[in-house]
Amino acid sequence: MKTTQIVTLLISVFFIFDSASAQLNQNRPAILNEIGVDEKLGDKIPLDLRFANSNGDSVSIGELIESGKPVLLNPLYYECPILCSMVLDGVFKVVKELVWTPGKDYTIISFSIDPEEGPELAADFKNRYISELNRPEAENGWHFLTGSEESIKALTEAIGFNYKYDERTGEYLHLASIMMISPEAVITRYLYGANFREFDLRNSLYEAADGNIGSAMDRVLLYCFTYDPSSQSYVPVAMNIMKLGGLATVIILGIFLGVFWRRERGSTQPHKIEIE
Repeated sequence: MKTTQIVTLLISVFFIFDSASAQLNQNRPAILNEIGVDEKLGDKIPLDLRFANSNGDSVSIGELIESGKPVLLNPLYYECPILCSMVLDGVFKVVKELVWTPGKDYTIISFSIDPEEGPELAADFKNRYISELNRPEAENGWHFLTGSEESIKALTEAIGFNYKYDERTGEYLHLASIMMISPEAVITRYLYGANFREFDLRNSLYEAADGNIGSAMDRVLLYCFTYDPSSQSYVPVAMNIMKLGGLATVIILGIFLGVFWRRERGSTQPHKIEIE
């Protein structure tokens, strides 16, 4: 094939793909441009917003946040055909893997973005997940809420969770994500997807609690990791690992020298002569 023919063919292929791409972009529903998450790290969520819990009682967000306990915030709607169930199942799975327990170490708030959903539906979901989790403390530590459109809008706007109702399908379009909230109601981290790593959730909860949950070993381990936005996960921090390594070396060396000096001191002391 001649050079001019090859060039012509490549140009034709380029325009075909460019045209196809343009058509795909034109066919993309405009509604999809209105969903997503605008991260608002460092912002506070309003504590006076009221929702109905699974018993139908009116509660404020502030009443659900306990002193010293971070919060996993899980926006969803209960009758979502696919995505919300996947996210909720993902949360349940990682919560079951996590040694920390909702109600004891942290709080989970799952709230519906659909104002048409009521407490009965929330109660069904709570009973299902709490019974499968089989941790008694979770009964008072994992809240399933429904609310008015006003309260839902205020909370989702505060966390930057953008969703849209699609009248064509009758579904709410949104991104799969959860948020970590500090005991002071400050947004500290966003995690995305429907599958969450136990280590990522543990790190994000530890971070939200400002290091006030977990054992001493957890504190040492999690000190060596930081959140990487590009990979959306926690990665090792070389500097912190080096610091801990140096500290461990000093401790081990100190123990070794202490033992050595004690032995040397014992060997240089004069032996007592016993006189019969």
